Amino acid sequence: MDRRTTPELMHENDVIDLLIHQHVLIRELFDEVGRTRGRDRQEAFSRLVRLLAVHETAEEEIVHPYARRKLVGGDTIVDNRLQEEEEAKEMLSRLDDMDVTQPDFAEGLERLRAAVFAHAAAEERYEFSELRAATTEAERRAMAVGVKAAEAIAPTHPHPGTETPAKNIMLGTPIAIMDRARDLIRKAMGKPESGQG
Repeated sequence: MDRRTTPELMHENDVIDLLIHQHVLIRELFDEVGRTRGRDRQEAFSRLVRLLAVHETAEEEIVHPYARRKLVGGDTIVDNRLQEEEEAKEMLSRLDDMDVTQPDFAEGLERLRAAVFAHAAAEERYEFSELRAATTEAERRAMAVGVKAAEAIAPTHPHPGTETPAKNIMLGTPIAIMDRARDLIRKAMGKPESGQG
């Protein structure tokens, strides 16, 4: 695994900086998946799937609940982000089950890219900027610690329908264990972590 895209190894101490840095990594991984082929594409896509899965889980468990409580209009802001996340998870889940060489993979990847980029831009504009203004440095540092902890034990594949903190906490650990075991088995068998490969 590429250490640059392993969320729990990131050193940002401000949750907003951490999440924006992850958005940059996500954009870079989309580019890498788009320009590579074969096994390289599968490996890059596996890293993208993992980063998106753990990133969204941590936002759902830590950031969104805090934004609901702290921001004026927080419920609306978060509900809109959760709807975007659900749609992206469904697209990502379909792609995660495909072989990267299938003809419709590239088309699905472009739809996912557009949805993820729009979602990230909306988060940065409507949620993150407001959170930065409404929180102290200490609060953002504490949230960064929480996000890193959540990402360290989050599922490594998308699971649509688990966008609430309660569902993530209740279902997340067993799902994460199954995902990580599946990833290890596939790696031991010389198969990519995602897709049919």
